[in-house]
Amino acid sequence: MLPVMKRGFSLVELSIVLVILGLLTGGILAGQSLIRASELRAASTEYQRYVAAGNTFRDRYFAIPGDFRDATRFWARLNTNADCVSNSGLAVAGTPGACDGNGDGLLSTAAAASQSGEQYQFWRHLALAGLMEGSFSGLSGSGSAQHTVLGTNAPRSKLSNAGWSMQHIATPFGDTELYVLSYIFAFEFGAPVSNSRTFGRALKPEEAWNIDTKMDDGLPAQGNVIARFWNNACAAANDGTHANNDYAASYKLSDSSVQCALYFRNSF
Repeated sequence: MLPVMKRGFSLVELSIVLVILGLLTGGILAGQSLIRASELRAASTEYQRYVAAGNTFRDRYFAIPGDFRDATRFWARLNTNADCVSNSGLAVAGTPGACDGNGDGLLSTAAAASQSGEQYQFWRHLALAGLMEGSFSGLSGSGSAQHTVLGTNAPRSKLSNAGWSMQHIATPFGDTELYVLSYIFAFEFGAPVSNSRTFGRALKPEEAWNIDTKMDDGLPAQGNVIARFWNNACAAANDGTHANNDYAASYKLSDSSVQCALYFRNSF
């Protein structure tokens, strides 16, 4: 009886398999890189779209969205709660419904959770005016007066786990993560923070630098595009020290982890 011959793969066959696996892996990585690049471009486009919508709203209604005193004259009253201001005197809720701003040129926050606030009516007014897609509640989320819920009271971004919120701080302000500056009509771009706004880490320093360079000056603490997390995370002071009023700083391009959120200030 003849012995059974066992045949393995030849070196040529193994080489072909390895080459195919390499090509597949490279294609997947390249595809992921292209998707991420597309998402980053979308972030810049989203910001420009919101600024254009806000400016169009101001030209049409002579007011900043959210701060518009006559919103209920155009779209009726959102609800009859005391926090939903109606300068037009409308006492009964109507459809689609909005809340009036106070017309002081600022964007105030809600007084409490689940209440109207100009920073949330901002998105609702824009949508009701037909200047942006989506439907937004105009109310803070149930967690706090600053609770931003993406897709409910503020827009999502095409960038994974990121979105937009509106902030207005006229006097210089800073904290353990934010540079001391005036954040007037500032769009916050980042990951949602529990019961708060969208200033969580969503970008790598190189990605934040790329957006900043294309849209502003490429510096994390100067101009109108400002980085959050100055504390040796997204950005670091050039002289080796770290403080929220040290404006001579650069993005930490050597860090490849997600460390940044961005503020687009002075947008109107």
